[in-house]
Amino acid sequence: MQLFIDTAETDLIRELAETGLVDGVTTNPSLIAKSGRPMTEVIAEICDLVEGPVSAEVAAVEAAAMIAEGEKLAKISPNVAVKVPLTFEGLKATTALAQQGIMVNVTLCFTPTQALLAAKAGAAFISPFIGRLDDAGEDGMELIREIRAVYDNYEFDTDILAASIRNTRHVSDSAIAGADAATIPPAVFRELVKHPLTDRGLDQFLSDWAKTGQSIL
Repeated sequence: MQLFIDTAETDLIRELAETGLVDGVTTNPSLIAKSGRPMTEVIAEICDLVEGPVSAEVAAVEAAAMIAEGEKLAKISPNVAVKVPLTFEGLKATTALAQQGIMVNVTLCFTPTQALLAAKAGAAFISPFIGRLDDAGEDGMELIREIRAVYDNYEFDTDILAASIRNTRHVSDSAIAGADAATIPPAVFRELVKHPLTDRGLDQFLSDWAKTGQSIL
C-alpha cells in the first residue's frame, strides 16, 4: 500500500520524505490556508520534494471553472493530481480532465455508488473519508471493503486512497481491506513505527551490548 502525507507543511514533508517511505502528498484548501502561502508556490515546492502524486484541490464548484482551475494546477508539475469534490459538476470535470491525461483525485466520497461514478468518470484516485464516517457513527472501513469489491468486480483502474485517517489502526485496517493507498496526517505517520515492545527490546539489546565492551567500528 502506498503511503501519502496529508499536509501542506513543506518542512514536515521534507523531513518525512527522507525516510524513503512517502509515496505522495495530499492537500486541501484548509491545509493550504494554514500555510499562509500562495497555493501554486506551496504545490510547486511539494512537487519538488516527492516524486509521487501531489493532490491540489480546485476551489470552484461549477464544472467549467473546475476544468480551468484543474488545467492551471496540472501545469505546475507532471505529478500534480487535481482534486475535485464528488458532485455531478466534479464528475463532469473529472471526465474532461482525465481525457487530457491529467490525474484526478475525487474527494469527499462516502458511498460505494459515489466511488463507482468516480471510476466511470476516469478518476485516478477515489478518496473515501473513513474517519468522518466513524465520527457519524457509521463504519468507515466497511466503505473501503465495499469499494474494493466494486472495483474488483469491474476491473476499474481507480486507486482507493483511504482518507480522513484518525489513527494507526485506520492505516492497518485500510491495508487489510485492500486500499491502494492511505493519506496520513504527519503525527499519525510517525506513530506507525512505534510499539512499546520495540522500545523495550531495543533497550535490552543496547544494554547487553554495552556490557560486552565491544565496538563495531
